[in-house]
Amino acid sequence: MKTKVSVFDQLGETTVMRYTLINTQQTRVSVLSHGGILQEFVVCEHGVERSLIWSLPSIADYRRIGLSLCQSIGRVAGRIGGAGFTIDGRHHQIDMNEQHHSLHGGYHGFNTLDFSGEVVNHGDQASVILKHRILATDDHYPGNLDLQIKFTLDENNRLTVSYTGATDAPTLFNPTCHVYWNVTDDRTSLKQQWLQINGERRLQVDQEKVPTGEKVAVDQTAYDFRHPQCVQTALDNLANTTGGVEFDDAYEVTAAADQPVAIVGDTSGQRQVKIYSKRNSMVIYTADPFNAENEAAHRYNALATEAQTLPDAIHHPGFGKIVLWPDAPVTHTISYQYESLK
Repeated sequence: MKTKVSVFDQLGETTVMRYTLINTQQTRVSVLSHGGILQEFVVCEHGVERSLIWSLPSIADYRRIGLSLCQSIGRVAGRIGGAGFTIDGRHHQIDMNEQHHSLHGGYHGFNTLDFSGEVVNHGDQASVILKHRILATDDHYPGNLDLQIKFTLDENNRLTVSYTGATDAPTLFNPTCHVYWNVTDDRTSLKQQWLQINGERRLQVDQEKVPTGEKVAVDQTAYDFRHPQCVQTALDNLANTTGGVEFDDAYEVTAAADQPVAIVGDTSGQRQVKIYSKRNSMVIYTADPFNAENEAAHRYNALATEAQTLPDAIHHPGFGKIVLWPDAPVTHTISYQYESLK
């Protein structure tokens, strides 16, 4: 394994570092110290480099485009209805940064933070370790949070991202990596990218996209990705059957160590990426982060995946546990297994 540390950009008085991991197959992963951004996931096929995710050349571009592009999200991914919650009988109000709810950790989520970082090389794998202590006064969540994000690349082309949180007061912890995929040779659209999700139900949401608590079957709907389905075909089906123009949906998934919760691949059968998670939800989102005209016309070239516990779990029994308790650190892991098929 090879590792590199370099200056990526400048953000005010802060120097943004880039940490790069390269295995013997020339698979390359780069991580930024600002926002915990996965800036590169590049593979080498028959001597040709191919990027699996969307990336940008500057921090200014990441801030301008937004959409949490390949950024680390927390303390809580997704929406929290009413921007408030109760733990142990005590109510907490957090940032209401979108309509009447909180989204992706509020105004001061993980994707806004500057992390200290280091690279650790173990020979057959290497890691980037990012750390930050988040005070309750920083992001308005209860409890000071000691956060570590670890990106590990191995010689089998598997990228694993682990989020570890420890707190001194009860708080919420449901982080994710907001990866935007296009694994096809044609990166102008999603016409050649397929998706499979290991889940039979998705969440019903209200007008603000906050879960209502109801789970609905995907069978015989445009939302059915139980078998590989071209994303653009699914979008066309969605438009024809419901008038919907995008996917921004949370699926209840079945997690297993030997079974991915989702897979993305290209329709020409060149490559795929299997996504593994022990949590019970996969959120998907279609976008074109780079072209406002395409975005407005609902022509997409990127598919975001967010492996997490079901959104708004604090308000819905049975959605999963996301309370983080003092003296009980928690680690959540997401793995991305690239596979060349030809």
